[in-house]
Amino acid sequence: MKEQVQRRKKPRGTTTQPGYWAAKRALARFGDHVIDGRSRVAHALDEFRDELLNDLGGAEAVSQQQRVIVDLAVRTHLMVQSVDNYLLSLGSLVNRRKRALWPVVRERAALADSLAKYMTMLGLEKRKPPAKPLREFLAERSASPDAPSPDEDAPPAEASANEAEELP
Repeated sequence: MKEQVQRRKKPRGTTTQPGYWAAKRALARFGDHVIDGRSRVAHALDEFRDELLNDLGGAEAVSQQQRVIVDLAVRTHLMVQSVDNYLLSLGSLVNRRKRALWPVVRERAALADSLAKYMTMLGLEKRKPPAKPLREFLAERSASPDAPSPDEDAPPAEASANEAEELP
């Protein structure tokens, strides 16, 4: 007679989210370019990246070096948020048996410090986008149907001459 093997009700190492471990392995192996662009995480990361680029004056005003730092900051932001979620799921941040912080708390602090350094490299002030060249501005202005013609905006020649005489 064959012995019956008792099976586990829940397979080892599974979570409530299907595909979690495969996604985690792919992310660890290939980096952030494997995050599916349709997911909420990808949308949140894209929004964070766009906000950073807008605060730096727009994508056109950002150098390649700044773009690399922005990408590093976005990835680090993802890691900090993930560790924060994990820490909030713990009952306590302290290992009571050892009377010390869990090591992941120290790792989170290091990640947060590196994110702060990236932000400092990029600058903490919001920048305005660079002004358009005069030719582009005039071309856009003349192309819009409700824009006044250049002659309507300019003051009459006589008035500007009189104003010039009044100045000391």
